[in-house]
Order: sequence, then structure tokens, then C-alpha cells
Amino acid sequence: MKTIINTKSAPSPVGPYNQSILAGNTLYVSGQIAIDPESGQLIIDNIENETRQVMKNLAEILKAADMNFENIVKCSVFVADMGMYSRINAIYAEYFNEETAPARELVEVANLPKYVNVEISAIAVKS
Repeated sequence: MKTIINTKSAPSPVGPYNQSILAGNTLYVSGQIAIDPESGQLIIDNIENETRQVMKNLAEILKAADMNFENIVKCSVFVADMGMYSRINAIYAEYFNEETAPARELVEVANLPKYVNVEISAIAVKS
């Protein structure tokens, strides 16, 4: 059984998918990009602000499922330019305790939706 979890506090999907799916006690969060849910505008003025908006969007979806960043067990990070790795990583690190941070991969890709610079998806488990 699966439960669809969407929130107006995060951007609406830009395709035929939902923000997240809860299956049992596991939440699968779709890739988030830096869309401000209030204005619908992309936040791409710099990679730090872009990454921060992605993390805010993830936080809102987690919140809608009664979870937070501590529940995340795996993140997938997709970037348009590996040269931005350290700048993205610095913002990403603000949201996790280093000792309990989730598993993760960070992969450079040719393009991302709406030609953004970073997209992050997550898997979280409710304890």
C-alpha cells in the first residue's frame, strides 16, 4: 500500500509524478529543484541559494510526512557541473549531523529539469 504525500509548501511536480510516496514506513521523495513554491520562480542566482532552496523544498515534504532530515537514509544529488561540488556540499552539510548523515551519491549529469544546476531526491524512514 502506498500513500501519496504532496504539500503546497513545496513546488508542484513539473511532470506526471508526486512529490513523495510513503510505502510502509519508507518515504520516497522525488527530485527537488530550486523552485520557490510561493512565487513559482526558480532560485538560480547562485549555487548556494539554489541548493538552500532545494533543501527547503525537501524539508517541507519531509514535514508533510511527519519527518525531518534525521529520517533520511539516502540522498541522490545530481549536478550540472562537478566544479560546484564543494559549494553545494557546504550548504548540504548545514542540514545533516556529520555523524548520522545519510548515504549519498553526487553525480554530474548533462542536463536537469528546467536546466537548473542541482537536483536532490531522498529516501527517509519513519522510526
